[in-house]
Amino acid sequence: MTTGQRGRPRSFDRARALDQATLTFWEHGYEATSVAGLTRAMGIGAPSLYAAFGDKRALFDEVVGAYGQTYGAFIGRAVAEENGARATIGRILREAAAEFTRPGRPRGCLVLSAAVNCTSKEVEEALREVRNGNLAEFERLIAADVATGALPPGTDPRALARFSAAVFQGMSQQARDGAPEEELAAVAELAMRGWPSERD
Repeated sequence: MTTGQRGRPRSFDRARALDQATLTFWEHGYEATSVAGLTRAMGIGAPSLYAAFGDKRALFDEVVGAYGQTYGAFIGRAVAEENGARATIGRILREAAAEFTRPGRPRGCLVLSAAVNCTSKEVEEALREVRNGNLAEFERLIAADVATGALPPGTDPRALARFSAAVFQGMSQQARDGAPEEELAAVAELAMRGWPSERD
């Protein structure tokens, strides 16, 4: 007597599937990305998606974390490798010009573009926390430079951090609108010229 065997669940490359999900959320935003669109991009069925990643929200949370360690890792590298706020934030803005326009992937920053038209308060808040974390890091770096005299004593760390974050966010949107790398690099240079000098 022949007995049937239950088939094994189809295996897939989880890292590759996560990367495809990242690109899909990045291109379309959280709200406009459907589970059907995700499964098509990831090359898996809905049951495999739910088994491996949970629901759409859980997958998006993992995507945001993965983005920070891959496509968005240039920010953390600058913080780790540069000395002082001017060098760190200047490098972030200059590298953003290249990263936001790199061929073969969506333009701009996922953490910014995924929030467009988002009606999920939880997702909106999670993305705001990431952005505010970057803002707080900018402010910390600037305040440290004021304390050591690398920036003049009249410098407002909060305002300068806001200015720098606004430039970063504006560059992301400009990239989405088609601005080329060289023009965004020029924006970064102009922004850094607006910083107070040691002689101010």
